[in-house]
Order: sequence, then structure tokens, then C-alpha cells
Amino acid sequence: MNDVSERVKALAERDPFITLLGAECVAAGPGTAVVRLTVREQHMNFNGTCHGGVLFSLADSAFGLASNSHGRLAAAVDAHVGFTAPARIGDRLIATAREMNRSNRIGTYRVDVRRDDDDLVAAFTGTVYISTREHPENSSADEKRTV
Repeated sequence: MNDVSERVKALAERDPFITLLGAECVAAGPGTAVVRLTVREQHMNFNGTCHGGVLFSLADSAFGLASNSHGRLAAAVDAHVGFTAPARIGDRLIATAREMNRSNRIGTYRVDVRRDDDDLVAAFTGTVYISTREHPENSSADEKRTV
């Protein structure tokens, strides 16, 4: 496994929300991240499909990991999602984030959330502000909140 992949997977493992969501980072590289989730009962809405907030959160998790894969702190400033197909209990969802453009201060990303049958469930785009600070490996929780 390369250093970038290891660093990104370590970021995912330290993220309590990714854990709460039941997701895991299964692949990563410079400007990319793949996060997987199996839809369970707690992910459902009152209409019997996967809640849009879960789909957004899955895509946002991949977006955050991809945008932070370069080692500098990056924070979302904008995000949009479109829902294209339902997901149901037992569906395995794969969110694949790709860097579209990155400058010294701004990065844009596209995340596709697909089911195992390759149907597109959600399309997400997001923009990050890129800090000059490197990721702190052993900082306190308060220091990690400040970009």
C-alpha cells in the first residue's frame, strides 16, 4: 500500500462520523478516495429507501478524504448532490471521489455514488478551501477543528 493510501485510510479510521455511518475507505490515492457502505435498516427513510442524508454523507466522506489526500488541510466551502436512483436495504454503495481541479487554494471534486449493479444513485460535486497547514498527526481535537 502506498503512503497516500495509508494516510487517507488512517484519516477515515479517525473520523467518528464515518464509523457511525458504517462506511469504510477501501481505496485512495492522490486526489481520489473510494468509500463503501452497505445500506442497513438505520439508513432508511419513511418511504422505504435509503435516506438522502446518508447518500450525501457517504459522498461527502469520500470528498473529504480525497481533498485531504495531499497532506494539507482542506475544508469544504460548497457541495451539491443530485439523487438519480433509489438504494434499498442490502445494497452496497460505492462512492468514488475524483479531483477535477486543484490550485494552491481551491480544489473541485466529483463523487459518483453507485450500487453494485453500477447504477448511479447520486452525483455530488464539491469545492474545498486548501489551507497552508499540514495535517497534524497527533493534535488535540480542538486543534484539528481549526483550519
